[in-house]
Amino acid sequence: MSIQRYAIVAGLLATLASAVRADEVAEAPAAACVVTVAGAWADAVLLQELAAPGLAGDGTDFAPDRRTSGAPAAAADPRQLLSDFALQLLDIRYRRGGRIPATGFDCSGFVHYVFAQVFGVDLPSDSVSQYSSGMRVGKAELLKGDLVFFHMHGKRISHVGIYLGDGRFIHSPTTGQRVRVDLLDKPYWARRFAGARRPDALT
Repeated sequence: MSIQRYAIVAGLLATLASAVRADEVAEAPAAACVVTVAGAWADAVLLQELAAPGLAGDGTDFAPDRRTSGAPAAAADPRQLLSDFALQLLDIRYRRGGRIPATGFDCSGFVHYVFAQVFGVDLPSDSVSQYSSGMRVGKAELLKGDLVFFHMHGKRISHVGIYLGDGRFIHSPTTGQRVRVDLLDKPYWARRFAGARRPDALT
């Protein structure tokens, strides 16, 4: 019951009470009982409502409902989508020339698959060509989704992974291994780091 309704009930009870004179109450105790019980009930209802959230002096008196159910969700961060999707492919085995999860991935096939699934873009199919496309970024400027490249043999680009943030990257390493996360600063990878690119889908 709202406080407005309580006020109406209280007014009616007051009118009823004034209509029952003292001598009538003495002769008609049932009428007095009705007035007393009804008044007590109305008081109890008011106390319950005052105890409800937003009506007890908590700084939100009569505040409207601020829930936003039904409001459209904020657009997801595309870099986070890319990172999350890539992590779902952990432990898929390496396969030279592999382009899909069912058969396995090589390094560039893994990168190609992730970008195709998340953004619908067709990146070059090998690490050398992937290194030649997109925007060059410094190591200190890396963001989630940027591609990191390595020269495993001599100076030629021969390996690629996807940067995940916090110094980590995900990649399909080599024969006999599986998609995993490594640290850029790990000595093995730091010595072989060749640069980074930001694909057009992320610019």
